[in-house]
Amino acid sequence: MPATEHDGGPVRTDAASPGPRAAAGDAPYAPFLDGFQTILADAAVTGRRLTRDELQSRRALGARAAEAGHAWRDLVRAHLVAGRAGRPRTADPESVLTVLEQAVDAFADGYERAQRLVIRKEEAARREFIDDLLSGRGDPGGLAARSERFGLRLSRAHAVAVAEGPERYDEADAVPRQVASELFARFENRRILFTTKDGRMVCVAPADQDDVLTHFAKHAYAAAGRAQAAIGRPRPGPVGIGHSYEEALNALDVAQRMGFDEPLLRAADLLVFPVLARDRQALMDLVHNTLGPLEGARGGARPWLETLGAYFDSGCVSAAAARRLSLSVRALTYRLDRVHVLTGTDPTDPTQRYALQTAVIGARLLDWPARPLRQV
Repeated sequence: MPATEHDGGPVRTDAASPGPRAAAGDAPYAPFLDGFQTILADAAVTGRRLTRDELQSRRALGARAAEAGHAWRDLVRAHLVAGRAGRPRTADPESVLTVLEQAVDAFADGYERAQRLVIRKEEAARREFIDDLLSGRGDPGGLAARSERFGLRLSRAHAVAVAEGPERYDEADAVPRQVASELFARFENRRILFTTKDGRMVCVAPADQDDVLTHFAKHAYAAAGRAQAAIGRPRPGPVGIGHSYEEALNALDVAQRMGFDEPLLRAADLLVFPVLARDRQALMDLVHNTLGPLEGARGGARPWLETLGAYFDSGCVSAAAARRLSLSVRALTYRLDRVHVLTGTDPTDPTQRYALQTAVIGARLLDWPARPLRQV
């Protein structure tokens, strides 16, 4: 006969014996069901609500289950199996369901809190890894050890693509999520990394998988509504990824200064610009000595620089340059003649134009005349 009175301890009652399936199914989750059937047997018979200590014990077990990495569906099933196996025969089914609901709800609360903490820790570790990787300053051995966890194998050479849109992005924003979804749907089995840094989207892929980076650039352009992407040169090892990232950033900076509007740039195609900018003082001297006299012309140096830029960008074809500037060929010719008079260098003379064209490129790189040379 079941006992119907208790002296402060749990009520003892007959319970259904667990079948072989229940016992086998609960085995991996038994540590997280500790005390559950005892609580069920007592609370379901008396119809009481779970005590604060009982609820707290469920929360603690839920947290442990989350930290152990168990799936929520399996844990719920284990509770249902244990509830069916430990249900007191004399208890009202409604009371059994109420106890089960309270226990699982408290368990879920602990599970979710712990899972959020685990996710935050994982995100923090991932962000730290990404920052170390892209900065190129992290310990190579430490980066290599952590890389497998985040989908990379740093024994291979990698290249980095960076996409810059009309606004700054965080990884949780809609545009990066759309790009990431497209990228991993197409290349789900590739060892690639997608993230955001300093408001830009970043993709790291093995050096022999250029299709990944071009696909990234294509979808970044589409999702952001006119993003521009740059791909750094492939580099070996963990430190090489940081160098490739810097090259991609520099390519975007050059494109902005030079007015390049191509959706995809490659650092390998723009190496002349870092070479020019490497000796900054020499470049400033070239701009000052070659183009400085244009500042004294009517309207300042800017309209004359625009004329020279259009002329050189058009392959030194006057008709094409005039169309770019919405001028007549005669008006363009007049401007080129004025440049010759002011600078002493003839832009139409093949033997003289190289220095002038290099100075124009230097002015763009230095953002002159918007920024005075002494402040560059």
